Amino acid sequence: MAEGTVHFPRGFLWGTATAAHQVEGNNTNNNWWAWEQQEGRILNGDKSGLACDWWGGRWKEDLDRAAETGQNAHRLSIEWSRIQPAPDRWDEEAIERYRLMLRGMLERGLMPMVTLHHFSNPIWLEEQGAWENDDTPQKFAQFVRKSVEALKEYVNYWVTINEPNVYAFGAYVEGTFPPGKKDLNAALPVMVNLARGHALAYWIIHELQPEARVGLSMNYRSIFPAGSSPLDKWVAGFQSRAFNDMFPHAAMDGKLRLIYKTVKIPEMAKTQDFLGVNYYTRDLISFDLRHSGSFFGHRYYRPDADLSGTGFLALEPDGFYEALKWGLQFNVPMLVTENGVEDADDKIRPRYIAEHIMKMWRAVNFNWPVKGYFHWSLVDNFEWERGWSQRFGLWGLDVATQVRIRRPSVDFYAEICKENGLSSAMVAKYCPEVKSKLFPN
Repeated sequence: MAEGTVHFPRGFLWGTATAAHQVEGNNTNNNWWAWEQQEGRILNGDKSGLACDWWGGRWKEDLDRAAETGQNAHRLSIEWSRIQPAPDRWDEEAIERYRLMLRGMLERGLMPMVTLHHFSNPIWLEEQGAWENDDTPQKFAQFVRKSVEALKEYVNYWVTINEPNVYAFGAYVEGTFPPGKKDLNAALPVMVNLARGHALAYWIIHELQPEARVGLSMNYRSIFPAGSSPLDKWVAGFQSRAFNDMFPHAAMDGKLRLIYKTVKIPEMAKTQDFLGVNYYTRDLISFDLRHSGSFFGHRYYRPDADLSGTGFLALEPDGFYEALKWGLQFNVPMLVTENGVEDADDKIRPRYIAEHIMKMWRAVNFNWPVKGYFHWSLVDNFEWERGWSQRFGLWGLDVATQVRIRRPSVDFYAEICKENGLSSAMVAKYCPEVKSKLFPN
């Protein structure tokens, strides 16, 4: 087998990503906290509770760990319901606490990337219809203006909305996110309002901070036809366009291409300074008339797929390369804003990291404009409707005691960050089973 090291460009960002509701704890004033109180909404009846206790101050020790292990950036979100707990009230103490977090990142040598909306809404907004309400984009714009005015001193990279495709499908098609609707007719106006909210946020940020870099983070789900049938190919293409393409294309040309019509949102054109790519896995799909609720597509993993701990994800690094190739069409720099695997035993994670980073290096080696990588996640956190059943952290978490558990992947990722690259020696040490694949003769 070959020996050697592949390196990334100088200044490449290496970090981890978190989201407010998943790590802060006691976010009692948002829709997810209310959702957790309803029976049957969260797997095993789990509740976020203290989460990782970041609001109680444990962000300091977690970010110490990130910095000590070679990371130079961190992506986090801020919680709308903390900053604006009621329609007519701003919480200056909460804003100051976020300022403290961001100063703490800079003091540790971590470049902050801030997400302004990561799935959670204030309860008061949810009661008004959330993103079904055509007034919500303007309300979001007010929150963005207040937040950016307060935090711009510390932040140059802003994500307006995390995975608007996942939010719309989860909350209004699949019904697994609050408010739990399964109504495509409700989902479509939600998508329009999310697009308008992004556009308003983009222009406000640039008004307040002209030098800022602003973008969306999109979940790219690789959807591959299961066979050579024209129907399999049709349904794969249709679902990929519907899920992956809608928002970033609109951020280029101001046209939101919904399933049965195109909505012109001219203010959304050219509102993407970078593209955030979130990638986890790939599906096979076959045309199946029995699956009318999913547009006649039956999605599943390869029978011989390398699966994560609960079978939730398949290790499909080719789909990651496909995601980066897909992102080229938008003609902006790309940042991998999420990539990771749930794995409590840390058996699959080392090879997941190695294989995906090697695919990313291949993309960079072709001069594709990939500028950074944020692993999901720094520490185990509350995984939305799946609760505590999935462990995505480099660091494990004992939820009852708040003790952090150092997994081997902590040290593997640290070596990658410090080297700004991946070596055959690292792979031999942490995941020797894929060394011949990644460093062949």
